[in-house]
Amino acid sequence: MLVGERLRAIRESKQLSQGHIEKRTGLLRCYVSRVENGHTVPSIETLEKWTKALEINLSQLFADDGKDAKPLLASKNGPAPKLNRKAMNSLRRVEAAFGRMQPRNIAIITGLAQKFAAK
Repeated sequence: MLVGERLRAIRESKQLSQGHIEKRTGLLRCYVSRVENGHTVPSIETLEKWTKALEINLSQLFADDGKDAKPLLASKNGPAPKLNRKAMNSLRRVEAAFGRMQPRNIAIITGLAQKFAAK
């Protein structure tokens, strides 16, 4: 399920309209519609606003069963370290690139990344 579809499903399950999301987040209703219909990929900052409006954790958007997902950057020594400015800029470029990709291509790349990380 894509993020927009998940956002819509959660919003509808809580019986909220797109107007409610607009009021709670400050995002325009037309933008909310574009995200839910898969025409636009929101930034992490926008997803954080959305999850606060829906009263859920950000990880719930990416979990298959709607429960909290496992952290992506887990470490045996505790939480992941804070990223410096250079690393954050790199992640923003990756985020922008993923926003332009088709879901199938994203699945291929993330699958490869998981295999590399496992080795």
